[in-house]
Amino acid sequence: MQIIPILIEKEIEPSDDIAKIILNSDKLNDGDIIVIAQKIISKQEGRLIDLSTVTPSLLSKGIGSQYQKDPKIIELILSESKRIVRMGNGILIVETHHGFICANAGIDESNIQEGYATLLPVNSDISAQRIRKKILEQSNKNVAIIISDTFGRPFRMGQTNHAIGISGLNPILDYAGTLDSFNKILKITAIAIADELSAASELVMGKSLKCPITIIRDYSFKPEDHSIGELIRPEHEDLFR
Repeated sequence: MQIIPILIEKEIEPSDDIAKIILNSDKLNDGDIIVIAQKIISKQEGRLIDLSTVTPSLLSKGIGSQYQKDPKIIELILSESKRIVRMGNGILIVETHHGFICANAGIDESNIQEGYATLLPVNSDISAQRIRKKILEQSNKNVAIIISDTFGRPFRMGQTNHAIGISGLNPILDYAGTLDSFNKILKITAIAIADELSAASELVMGKSLKCPITIIRDYSFKPEDHSIGELIRPEHEDLFR
């Protein structure tokens, strides 16, 4: 398996065509998987917020004072969240409207100009589908798309890339019903391959290498229609709610 970087020197703007940028790299093959950092999707889709336009509520001001955090950021976090899961150490762990459990609703002030913040895409599956469709129409190359973002993990230090949007592949490789090396039937082994591919791509992307897109080549998968929602554990199966 290969992970091939696509470097982008310019700042992505709403007028940019990400599919065209990928095709212009002349690196794409039929059957590749493209992993795209959420930040450039958010920038292209206008999910960049000028903090001077945000008016914090009394609740946001109270939380901001308690955790020494900008109340305008708190206001954005609350507006992007279904519920607060935990608060502490200056961090709000929330469930976003997409169903993701993550710090600060994925709102980020890094790699953008001062005084602005990016929100997660409204629907990253649709974002991925749109790029995949354009690539197929313009090049006749059938690829899969993963949109990724960096999340922390409960009970473990450090962060890894996770898939937050997909098009063209099953995010889970389910081994249930197959045999292990001792001919025992596997019952519940399901590998979150979209997350694993996202994490692998982060090793090439980095955070300051101007590489928000990677191409994963020679990983075998079936082109299928699926949703990122398949990676979200149903509430009735979640022991930590």
